[in-house]
Amino acid sequence: MVQNFLRGGAAINVLARHCGIELRIVDAGVFTDFKPDPLLISEKITRGTSNFLYGPALTPEQAEQSVALGIKLAKRAKGDGCRLLGIGEMGIGNTTAASAITAILTSLPAREVTGRGTGIDDTQLQHKVAVVEEAIERNKPDGRNPLDALQKVGGTEIGVLTGIVLGAAAERVPIVSDGFIATSAAALAVRFNPDVRDYLFLGHLSAELGHAALIQNIGLEPLLTLDMRLGEATGAALAIFVIEAAAKILDEMATFESAGITDRVINS
Repeated sequence: MVQNFLRGGAAINVLARHCGIELRIVDAGVFTDFKPDPLLISEKITRGTSNFLYGPALTPEQAEQSVALGIKLAKRAKGDGCRLLGIGEMGIGNTTAASAITAILTSLPAREVTGRGTGIDDTQLQHKVAVVEEAIERNKPDGRNPLDALQKVGGTEIGVLTGIVLGAAAERVPIVSDGFIATSAAALAVRFNPDVRDYLFLGHLSAELGHAALIQNIGLEPLLTLDMRLGEATGAALAIFVIEAAAKILDEMATFESAGITDRVINS
């Protein structure tokens, strides 16, 4: 999948080209090594995560490093002149991690926030719910401590996205989250600092079961509802297009006064 991003063949590549979005791929924890590429930011912290069914997914140091990397990336983007950021991810099995984070942050049962991901059947879904329940019971993550939740049941990609949201808000750059996994990172960032909400757009409401609960936990409304579950920041890209269109309307559209439209015409 990462190679497909770098070749320009994924859905996010198509939408980025269409919407005029500059795309960067960050390797924070992919098991494979990649050759240098202009689109790739290589900042590998782990080679995958540990199995959180048997212990924490990350070490405390790895969790801290992933958030710090995200903050650094947001600051770099601001320095490069970026005025609107979007976040998305690609991670195998990470709807399971996002479901665990959602259950922790919302205090909802795992069965109410754990969905089918890429399309598992009923038996696999029951197993997935049981894994999330056991992981939470075994690791006992503290929902009041977002770094603890990230370390015990998250992943480096979620940590980096959390840091990007925090860093963007600190730099006063608005940021658009994508679907379920990216929103779990945004929710962790809001748990770190509620003021992050002032700079955060929720790009869309996905079809994944726990996404609505996360959005309610954050306290913002999604811009789009398209029943998407693709990931890759595709929903964020579409939302960025809408945000830019709204900004252009505000900036470029004539007012009634400047267009010479009188109250009498408006009220007729």
